[in-house]
Amino acid sequence: MNAIKNEKVALITGAARGIGAVVASRLAADGFAIAVNYASSATEAEALVAELRQDGATAIAVKADVANPVDVRHMFDTVENELGKVDVLVNNAGVMKVVPLHDTTDESFEQTMNTNVRGTFNTMREAWSRIAEGGRIINFSSTSLGLNKPGYALYNASKGAVEAMSRVFAQELRGRNVTVNAVAPGPVGTDLFYKGKTEEQIQAFANIPPLQRLGRADEIAAVVSFLAGPDGGWVNGQVLRANGGAA
Repeated sequence: MNAIKNEKVALITGAARGIGAVVASRLAADGFAIAVNYASSATEAEALVAELRQDGATAIAVKADVANPVDVRHMFDTVENELGKVDVLVNNAGVMKVVPLHDTTDESFEQTMNTNVRGTFNTMREAWSRIAEGGRIINFSSTSLGLNKPGYALYNASKGAVEAMSRVFAQELRGRNVTVNAVAPGPVGTDLFYKGKTEEQIQAFANIPPLQRLGRADEIAAVVSFLAGPDGGWVNGQVLRANGGAA
């Protein structure tokens, strides 16, 4: 496939399903060529790419473990060769294990930190020399960081690191015309959220925001769209808490 000319490119990690897939669809609708990154969900990634292409978008699927710097380098190579330089990097790939700190295993610690922190670190580090002029880097944090609910210590620690790196990297890119921001959703009604929760637990989460409902994936995608588009150009080094007013 030849590189696409005059079409901006968005690379979304962990985009085969959930919020990442909805973000990919929204940015495709906004006119971006889309690179759908996945680690193991090949079937879902290819199905999403087929859907985007059917709707007239340019899209490819790219396998890479974001925790592996070699994979990340190859991912950027593939996107540049097939679509062009990355204009928008969305770090959506992440894992969440809700368990009390004293019951957290070494394996869970490594998996969470490798995907959520090292994965974001690897892609941002690669983007330092690879992202296009005027580019946007959009990382994912979480409103859970401010709720301090039991069982979220490890996940919150990983997202706290993401927020810290986002703010500093925005400063380190001074003069490059590249913005770096993070989106921190509140509870969003995805399959991953519903998995393993009782109806009572789901309702408890829905009651946290004063709007008294769960967020929708398309609402989070709209925030990403804003940051990736022309209207978001003056927002930099910020964490946008898309959470319906949850503390």
